[in-house]
Amino acid sequence: MPILHLNDYLLFDGAFGTYYSKKYRSEQPCELACITHPEQVAEIHREYIAAGAMAIKTNTFAANTIALKADFSVVSDVITQAWKLANQAAAPVNALVFADIGPVFTEDSSMDELYRTAELFLSLGAEYFLLETAQDASVFLLAEYIKQKLPGAFVITSFAVDQDGYTRKGIPLKKLAAESEHRSIDVFGLNCMCGPSHLLQIASGLSVSKPLSVMPNSGYPLSVNGRTLFIDNETYFAEKMVQMYRQGVKILGGCCGTTPDHIKALAQRLQILEKAPPAAALETPEKPPQAAVQNSNPFAEKLYGGRRVIAVELDPPFDADYSHIRQAAPALKNAGADAVTIADSPLARARASSFMLAAKIQREAGIPTIPHFTCRDQNMIGLKSILLGGNIEELQNVLVVTGDPVPADDRREIKGVFSANSYQLIEYIQNLNQDVFQVNPYLIGGALNVNSQRFDFELKRALKKQEMGVKFFLTQPIYSDTAIENLKAAKQALSAKILAGLMPIVSYKNAVFLNNEVAGIDIPEEIIAKIEGKTPEEVQKTALDYCMALCGKIGHSCDGYYLMTPLKKISLIIALIQRIKNSGLW
Repeated sequence: MPILHLNDYLLFDGAFGTYYSKKYRSEQPCELACITHPEQVAEIHREYIAAGAMAIKTNTFAANTIALKADFSVVSDVITQAWKLANQAAAPVNALVFADIGPVFTEDSSMDELYRTAELFLSLGAEYFLLETAQDASVFLLAEYIKQKLPGAFVITSFAVDQDGYTRKGIPLKKLAAESEHRSIDVFGLNCMCGPSHLLQIASGLSVSKPLSVMPNSGYPLSVNGRTLFIDNETYFAEKMVQMYRQGVKILGGCCGTTPDHIKALAQRLQILEKAPPAAALETPEKPPQAAVQNSNPFAEKLYGGRRVIAVELDPPFDADYSHIRQAAPALKNAGADAVTIADSPLARARASSFMLAAKIQREAGIPTIPHFTCRDQNMIGLKSILLGGNIEELQNVLVVTGDPVPADDRREIKGVFSANSYQLIEYIQNLNQDVFQVNPYLIGGALNVNSQRFDFELKRALKKQEMGVKFFLTQPIYSDTAIENLKAAKQALSAKILAGLMPIVSYKNAVFLNNEVAGIDIPEEIIAKIEGKTPEEVQKTALDYCMALCGKIGHSCDGYYLMTPLKKISLIIALIQRIKNSGLW
């Protein structure tokens, strides 16, 4: 096979998809055009080559079963035809053809399908691969799979990051670059999400020993009459790309919004500079050493100082009246609570923001707060925005949970937004702690369902969360002997601190509701039967006595207690705190 010598530069084409949509006013996936309009696909390839592209990508970025909503036989036909069209266009000028493989956005089968796609390209004769718009290190597995099948294959792995250098999954580019040093890839790349100016800044601060590929968007899109458009800025784009070339970038090209005119403008400037060597290889700019002094975290200091803690959960209001919480927070502090946790729209019903309310409580009541943080209602942009705001407000603790699903009947109007799962969000916050939150890092907590019928699976999840950065766990309410045994098992397996969940029963009706309608709660039938027909005072005494009996059984298997306030019954929680504090169990 021919060997690609990177002694100067390699100029790629630009964006196929956005240019196809602009040129032919088509809303269908451009990959399907390989079957329905092959002459249009071939024409775009020829335009990019005529503009000066030395390498072109197959029209297969989103050729997968998810994006095309088709089975793999259809995807196979698309890829086969795309390979044929690209090679026919490239042959007259001996341009290189790269098999273009984009990400498959599904949790379960993405790698299997990517492997099948790579195998198909290899069977067609592909030797050059561009694995682009990657979001995490799994792309290295695909690169190594290709190298195993064809050791001489030339593979570029290219990541899409935002202006701050993070992928959509919250992984910092610097971490991926460091990992690439030990991976079987030929080129480390950047593409998409950012315009040329921001990718120039990111590339300039990146330290990699492998050749670097940069293919930015033409700029940032705008929406006109429901269509996503990019401005025509060929001269500006070319000037920025020349700056990258001067700094040592070996492989250049374009992503969303870039047209043959962008590539032509860049090719003309590179031809003028072709005999002049790049000024210098990219190096990480030296920064003066800064001593980051972390702010103290009273809750963390007590929890990890060998002292037991009590955290109390309060539900934020459905409306703008938070008088109940305003009165409850200082009362809980005076009673001896060490922290207040604020739920994040539990049961997927909209409530006041957990982060905003936590900041207000901490500021006004002077007690540490732990906002719950779900993955359900925000994409990565929104998640980071909330974290930044909380950090500015000096919040120091966060409980990461996936979040309750939207009720089935509401899904016609309300869509759950899950850009990340709890693992990814934990990893993202941990990465931010090592970067922008060094002075005031978040102590990350996670949920532990000791009532799970498959607790072995739940414990494996907890171990994974711990590995990713969770420092403490809050359990679901404990009522049964099974939950107690599961708590003991968790304490033996986990090094993270565990706060055992307790939620006093307030009435027979409340107990029946919790047992039958709220997932993760399992109240023994004998306890429910014991309070049936009893007065509120009798129910409260039974509830407190039962909680204290539980404390006697679990006291050595936890690092404190997580008390959930039922139906705003703050007096009941204060009574429980006092009994715990005055017992010999504390």
